[in-house]
Amino acid sequence: MADDTPVPPLRMVAVSLDCADPGELARFYLALLGGEILWSTPGSTGIRLPGGGVLVPQRVDGYRPPDWPGSPLVHLDLTASAGQDRAGLDEAVAQAIAAGAREASFQPGTRFRVLLDPAGHPFCITTVIPPGL
Repeated sequence: MADDTPVPPLRMVAVSLDCADPGELARFYLALLGGEILWSTPGSTGIRLPGGGVLVPQRVDGYRPPDWPGSPLVHLDLTASAGQDRAGLDEAVAQAIAAGAREASFQPGTRFRVLLDPAGHPFCITTVIPPGL
């Protein structure tokens, strides 16, 4: 007799970011996003993010930053809480730069800005908030 009980869906709980220095990357994202340290070892650091989820910078020997644009990769999209206009976007970008990010030289659009974290991962800051959030 087959069991027709549905299997619960998986739940995403963390995003891991490869890097050379998990502590440095954790400090950057804590300054940018807030949150709290769940653990910190030489190999990884877990950050509980406000609103849910966990970001995990993890050490990779011989780490090399991805090429932007060019490398196929997953990146973070962050919404600027400073406002829905260009000034709000500029303010959020300035905050990210003050925390240690740098603007990517290639910018494919105007509704968002692409920046690189201290380990070279691209991430976007936008004023667009997806429906339902």
